Amino acid sequence: MATKPTSLPRRRPTESTRPRDDDGTRAAPHDGRQAAAVVAVKKLFAAETGSFFLILGTTLFMVVLGLVMVLSSSSVEQYIASRHTSFFGAFVRQGVYAAIGVPLMLIASRVPVSFWKRWAWQILLVTVVLQLLVFTPLGYEIGGNRNWIDLGSFTAQPSEAVKLALAIWLGMILSVKRDLLDDWKHLAIPLVPVVGVAVGLVVLGGDLGTTMVMLLLVFAAVWFAGVRLRYLAVPVLFLAAAIPLIASGSASRNERIAAWMSGCTDSSDYQAACWQTLHGTWALASGGLFGVGLGNSKSKWSWLPEADNDFIFAIIGEELGLIGAIVVLALFVVLAVGFVKIIRRTNDPFVRVVTGAVTAWIIGQALINVAVVLGLLPVLGVPLPLISAGGSALIVTLVAIGVVLSFARQPEEPLAGRGAPRQRVGSLR
Repeated sequence: MATKPTSLPRRRPTESTRPRDDDGTRAAPHDGRQAAAVVAVKKLFAAETGSFFLILGTTLFMVVLGLVMVLSSSSVEQYIASRHTSFFGAFVRQGVYAAIGVPLMLIASRVPVSFWKRWAWQILLVTVVLQLLVFTPLGYEIGGNRNWIDLGSFTAQPSEAVKLALAIWLGMILSVKRDLLDDWKHLAIPLVPVVGVAVGLVVLGGDLGTTMVMLLLVFAAVWFAGVRLRYLAVPVLFLAAAIPLIASGSASRNERIAAWMSGCTDSSDYQAACWQTLHGTWALASGGLFGVGLGNSKSKWSWLPEADNDFIFAIIGEELGLIGAIVVLALFVVLAVGFVKIIRRTNDPFVRVVTGAVTAWIIGQALINVAVVLGLLPVLGVPLPLISAGGSALIVTLVAIGVVLSFARQPEEPLAGRGAPRQRVGSLR
């Protein structure tokens, strides 16, 4: 009669029974947890296309470059403001803003597209309410623009958040109405009243520069939605007539525009409206090909106002030369290429419109800033995205890029003409 074999008790793994690593050493008990952590990190940063890493890498590099240039351009003013105790005040603040903005960008990049569509109205409503606060006792004026609110230990510019909210809302509305855009009535309602309120509040605050950027954003969204260009003729003519009226609402703005139109040839303007423009141009020109060296700017010694903000490109040209200025412009080109790649590969009208609007916002604002420094436009108070000092602008711009990164994570779709029809963009009919 066969006997049932007895089962041997399981032994706990010992040093002799544990698996060995490739180098022959014993595997530690926690190696499995480490491997799981590595897999989790890889999943966290997994992207469907190279566009994600192209945009993310360029953005992070620009933020770091911005921190370096903010430190260099603000050190003298901060040393004076701190009564000769510290060079690093503006740099530390900008570092804190970057430490807030970068994680928010990564979080936004993980948010599904459906979330932005579902909450577009609510996000816009909240930002419009915040913009209304600038007309309360919380609001205050800088350089003739009333677009900031004072929150005690820090200030905020709600119009920056309105730009992002408007881009998301336009993407939602225009994608929902995509089959009705041939009818101008469906385009006008609710587009005209909602955009009118959002932009109008910024206009009432006197911020002409932000108004121009928002209008670029709106027209880009409509273009990428495929709206017929003839429908845009009336709004363009209306805005062309309205901009001079908007510009005339501030005495300081009138002086800057008049000085710019005169070419700053009047010696009386040198000490007034032309001071910033001329010193910005001189700083940019004095850098030559390779610059005077990082930290060696002369213009930042109280000669150039807003050296770490609106005119930081002038300091870049002075310290890093023509080469450094071209590198900065090339970084914006690379960022634009990443955005365009997402626009070209998607068949989702929401993704196309929002990405197009964000592209026009960031690249358009950069071009306006550079044009001001070059003297091609009057001083408008528009910062250089991702590089200039300023918390609201940096944080909101990073979140906007995070929204676009969330689109880059979507499964790649067939390009137009390769298995999927493509929606028309900016038809002339």
